[in-house]
Parts: sequence; structure tokens; C-alpha cells
Amino acid sequence: MLHVVADRIVTADILLIRHAAHVELGRILSGRRRDVALSGEGLEQAEIVADLLAVDPLAAVYSSPRERAYYTARAIAEPHGLKVQIADGLDEVDFGDWTGASFDDLEGDPAWSEWNEARGTARTPNGESMAEAVGRAAAALEAIAASHGGATIACVSHCDIIRGLIARYLGLPFDNMLRFDVDPASVSRLALGSWGARIMTVNERLYQ
Repeated sequence: MLHVVADRIVTADILLIRHAAHVELGRILSGRRRDVALSGEGLEQAEIVADLLAVDPLAAVYSSPRERAYYTARAIAEPHGLKVQIADGLDEVDFGDWTGASFDDLEGDPAWSEWNEARGTARTPNGESMAEAVGRAAAALEAIAASHGGATIACVSHCDIIRGLIARYLGLPFDNMLRFDVDPASVSRLALGSWGARIMTVNERLYQ
């Protein structure tokens, strides 16, 4: 979807893609841990999504600096002959002291419960608030869109970042962002430009 203002195209079509499944999925709050690889299932998901997105006219592929995001992005970029560009603003939430903790250990922690019940006001211990994380992700996404007016761009990021971006552009409070899913290797589409944003789809599970 393209919008023209004063004869200038100002809209980019953004594919927000969550990285594929990784080896710690569902067990560990990986956060910004390095060298968290895709699982066998994740590698298969990435290849399927890459094959299905090969028909989209991608002009660029951006990724969070995390390994699990980069390797998902690389699979998507390959059919288009593109090189993955790292966008630090698309990085995972900085979970601070929780990074690398098991979800079993986090259960019962009052601060963890507050984080999941009050995303609008809670803060991770020695890490980011949701507003800070989404603010820098939105700034990165909007800069990408401004650099690629009229084009389709793939941006590979993380579950909470994508949820937070969707909530921001829909005008939802962050306290409600857990009311919809963003599954591994899913695609959510939005039109983004100087006029604002429009959410086109959420959580397309192309690999199923």
C-alpha cells in the first residue's frame, strides 16, 4: 500500500518477522545472551518462511543483532540476493538481571509478575522498561521506512518488541500487549510512513 504526499511516496511496507524457534525457547529467558542458536525446528521454519517470502519484492532485510534473529534473516535474504543489515534498535528487550534465567525460577518472583501484568509501568531489574524498548525499536523502524519509501522491507526482531510495536501503532496500552500472540517465524505486516502506520496483518504463521 503506497501513499503519496506532494508527489513523494512516503510509505514503506514492513514485514515484522519474529525469529524462528531457538534451542532455549520456552525454558530460558534468553534476552540478549549471545550464541543462542536456532533449533532444528527453527532452521526448518526459517527455510519455509524464506521460500514463501521469495515471491515478495523485498528491497532490504534488517535484523536484530542476536544470532537467532540474524540466521532467520539470512535465510529470508538469500533468495533475493540481499545482505542482512543489522539494526541495533530491533534488538531484544534488555532484561537486565533476568537474562539467562529459567522461566521456572522466575515464577513466583513478584517483580516478574508485575512485569507481565503491568508492562506500561514495570521495569526489568537493571534493564529496560517496555516504553524504552519500544521507543528505540520504533525509531529504528521509522528510519528504515524513511530510507525505503515505496519498498517492501523485512525486519527480523523478537516477540515482545514486535508485540510492543504493534500495540504502539494501534494505540493500545502496553498493559494489553500480551492479549495477542506473535509466534516464532511469524510475519506481521504494516504500512509505515510520515503520516503514521496501519497494521495490515498480525501473526501470520506461514510455515504451517
